[in-house]
Amino acid sequence: MSTSSNASSNTIAVIDYGMGNLHSVSKALEHVAPDARVIVTADTRIISEADRVLLPGVGAMRDCMGEIRRLGFDQLVKEIAESGRPLLGVCVGMQAMLDHSEENNGVDGLGLFKGEVRFFGTDLHEADPQQNNAGERLKVPHMGWNEVFHSHEHPLWHNITDGDRFYFVHSYYVDAANFDSVAGTCHYGVDFAAAIARNNIFAAQFHPEKSQHAGLQLLKNFAGWDGRP
Repeated sequence: MSTSSNASSNTIAVIDYGMGNLHSVSKALEHVAPDARVIVTADTRIISEADRVLLPGVGAMRDCMGEIRRLGFDQLVKEIAESGRPLLGVCVGMQAMLDHSEENNGVDGLGLFKGEVRFFGTDLHEADPQQNNAGERLKVPHMGWNEVFHSHEHPLWHNITDGDRFYFVHSYYVDAANFDSVAGTCHYGVDFAAAIARNNIFAAQFHPEKSQHAGLQLLKNFAGWDGRP
């Protein structure tokens, strides 16, 4: 696993744009990386200077992207993505990194990854609601524990078993255009991207801060990751 050479200077900025489970994720980071300085902030200077940045997200995509753009975080996140510094997206923070979401009659994302965010309940390209293998209609949102399978090796999967269970709460899922960007998959009626990655960016649909051992291990890996795949 590639890690930072100077953990004592490890500053992790959790972007506060009013749309994330900030307390839980910051406390989880403090727990797994006690030597790190974890800052929940909307200060663009602090975020731009941090060693690692986490983009959270809970709620409707329209509201999340509206606040991200209003506060100028859209350009800031793109700059961080291009800087080589580790960037982690969580839940809607992951979905915001895609080109577009079907939610709220269509919302453009940050375009860091090619693909679409689609609704579980009724795929717009099919007449019938999504069903499981037994022909039962899926409950939406997809809520609870589910297995995540690694699509390829990545430093953030270090010490996490392929098929470990993570905690999900979402009604929309990522349909990535490029399978090479999919780091982990999950199945809920359809196979979907549970995690995506490219260079210094990693994003997860599940909530690592709510996923007990496996989730805390992923956050620990992020706190020590140098951004190299």
